[in-house]
Amino acid sequence: MAERVIITLACSVCKNRNYYFDRGKKQEGKLALKKFCKNCGNRTDHKETK
Repeated sequence: MAERVIITLACSVCKNRNYYFDRGKKQEGKLALKKFCKNCGNRTDHKETK
C-alpha cells in the first residue's frame, strides 16, 4: 500500500486553512480546487499548503 500524506487547502483570498485531505506521496504538482470558504462566504480557489 502506498504511503499517504495529509495536505491542507487554504483559501486564496483570506488565506484561512479550511480543508484537509490525504493523497499519495508520489503524486506531483499542487492541488487546487474551488471550495466554499466560510470566512469569505462564497466559493473561492483553495490551494495546497504545508
